[in-house]
Amino acid sequence: MAKQKVSEVPIVLSVGGSLVVPKTGIDTNFLKNLKKMITKHAAAGRRFIIVIGGGTTARNYQSAAKKLGELTRDDLDWLGIHSTRLNGHLLRTIFRDLAHPVMIKDPTKPNIKWTEPVLVAAGWKPGWSTDYVATRLAKRFGAKTLLNLSNIDYVFDKDPNKFSDAVKIKNISWKDFRKIVGNEWDPGMNAPFDPVASRLAEQIGLEVVVMNGKKIKNIENLLEGKKFVGTVIK
Repeated sequence: MAKQKVSEVPIVLSVGGSLVVPKTGIDTNFLKNLKKMITKHAAAGRRFIIVIGGGTTARNYQSAAKKLGELTRDDLDWLGIHSTRLNGHLLRTIFRDLAHPVMIKDPTKPNIKWTEPVLVAAGWKPGWSTDYVATRLAKRFGAKTLLNLSNIDYVFDKDPNKFSDAVKIKNISWKDFRKIVGNEWDPGMNAPFDPVASRLAEQIGLEVVVMNGKKIKNIENLLEGKKFVGTVIK
């Protein structure tokens, strides 16, 4: 694909690792559909920062390590971080014709200069999730919206897998959302959007949309200003 002039403020995608690596293995169908969507919108001049999580790969390593010895929180975090980087290299390879050739591992690194339509990033250091990395990059590059792609259509007021009376939320303030997710990050935690990232997103006035990453057409609806299914946090 020929390089083109791209100057639009990027859209940040925080992609849940379980979309890429669910329990059944690498989901090549999801990756194919994601690339097709990104390629379409990149051709129209849009830019994307894609930050990828660790998924089942991370949880498998963390689970095995816990069974075989005493681990610190940092040990567990590093297993997760390296899993995100493996997934990140997979994405950068898939997006080779669109992506910056270097995967970003430190969102604070000076002189991150990229002219390509796609920038791929992964985990940084213990204590920070890929949601936090995505939020830092959104702040750095002036993004106004972050799409948090997960396996849920909406955020609920409590776990819908445990509570039959859980209520879906279409719009919520950061103050109220943070009451749901708490304030502390825990390696391997499964929250709609990480508590530490939520605190930063609230501080910088970032809008985050939590939506089902497998429903590609729904994501396109959002990108095209059409009605979409998801939870808007702002």
